[in-house]
Amino acid sequence: MTDASEETAERLHRAVGRLATAALRRLDETLPWYRAMPPQDRSWVGLVAQAGISAFLAWYRDPEGPLEITADVFGTAPRELTRSVSLSQTLELVRAVVDVVEENVASIAPADGRQELREAVLRYSREVAFAAAQVYASAAEARGAWDARLEALVVDALLRGEADEVLASRAAALGWQGHEHVVVVAGTPPPGTSEDVADELRRLARKAADDALVGLQGEHLLVVLGSSGDPRDAVAGLAARLGAGPVVVGPVVPGLADAGRSARAALAGLVAARAWPQAPRPVAADDLLPERVLAGDVTARRALVDRAWTPLQDAGSALAETLSAYLATGRSVEGTARALFVHPNTVRYRLRRVAEVTGWDPLSPREAFVLQTAVALGLLADRPSRRGPR
Repeated sequence: MTDASEETAERLHRAVGRLATAALRRLDETLPWYRAMPPQDRSWVGLVAQAGISAFLAWYRDPEGPLEITADVFGTAPRELTRSVSLSQTLELVRAVVDVVEENVASIAPADGRQELREAVLRYSREVAFAAAQVYASAAEARGAWDARLEALVVDALLRGEADEVLASRAAALGWQGHEHVVVVAGTPPPGTSEDVADELRRLARKAADDALVGLQGEHLLVVLGSSGDPRDAVAGLAARLGAGPVVVGPVVPGLADAGRSARAALAGLVAARAWPQAPRPVAADDLLPERVLAGDVTARRALVDRAWTPLQDAGSALAETLSAYLATGRSVEGTARALFVHPNTVRYRLRRVAEVTGWDPLSPREAFVLQTAVALGLLADRPSRRGPR
């Protein structure tokens, strides 16, 4: 180090406090985001600025030494500061501090050492900018990995039905805003690594819906969608990006706390969809109720009885009797009329009433299969009357 450099270093050492104060004043005057920060965060920013000037002084005394800027400068502030101060704001901070130091070069360095000091400030500020980018990149990478693990925990908790305050808190940490309509989509993941697949689907889902969570459950992929409207509107575009095979949409439920019901129905439908090769893609889990019953889904069994058989019973025995005869005679209106000793128009009227009462039209081959399954389940669910000995 030359005599001029040594003298400059000594003057710089005496001016550290003054430069830090001037830098903070410059931040307050020129950066609105800094003025709006809470006092605690402002104090941390001040420490970062002062640490940066002190670290520059140490490096200036030994320019051949390593530039440990990340530890010396940004290690001063807590990790939470990277969440309240963006990278662009950090670069604005660096620029403001450099401007203050440059403006004071004439009062710090002797005439023959000013150019050297300016060049050193510019070199060091460049290294600080690169270090800042590295800090934020590392923080983003760590946050991304943590978010992926947290998201997997949330989706797993939904499947297990663990809807509590912890689940709501974790979902909120992932950006879930809590819209009142939620649906779960189940399918298979497309080719690619699990991280890339989840990232791509998460981006698409959040573009199509207000809220979105993505979880991989073994060979199955679940996408939880939330919206103030109908979240099913976002499913069609999303289904095209899933892997080969069926895509099943669970029922819409009121909020994330009930999303487990939609998720379980979607997964059950995904297993049962193999029994209906002609199913549309995507297909609603409720449209797979007969196949889900055959696969052993107790929830589907109960749903078919409650939504088809029970309303038929409540509407009077004629509808259930007519539907059973219609199904037993090969879905023939005339055959049903002969079996029941009624006019064919009476059969047609009753079948229309069946459609109105249950929501499934017995004249449609697919929906007739749904109703036939419901009738069989209803008959099995009804307890036979006790008979005495003959």
